Amino acid sequence: MGLTHKQGFNMLHGYPKDHAHSLAEIAKISKIKIGILRKVYARGVGAYNTNPSSVRPNVTSPEQWAQARVYSFAHKVNSGLPLNHDIDLIKTGRS
Repeated sequence: MGLTHKQGFNMLHGYPKDHAHSLAEIAKISKIKIGILRKVYARGVGAYNTNPSSVRPNVTSPEQWAQARVYSFAHKVNSGLPLNHDIDLIKTGRS
């Protein structure tokens, strides 16, 4: 199995791979506006609730799914990888 989104974000920014960050910390580290990350998070909660069949079995809450979506977004934006969600937000997201 590959890296999780959190592990990829942490490795990119020099943190221990399983270190947890708040949305504010992710915003500061990634230089993405906190308001944009809040929208990504809210969309993650919505996706969890509206499309439960797409949620992996090891995910136990909408908050866990949403935080992983934030890590995915920030990691991909910072590393130049292609986004597959929330593409519309990045155009206004950098601080």
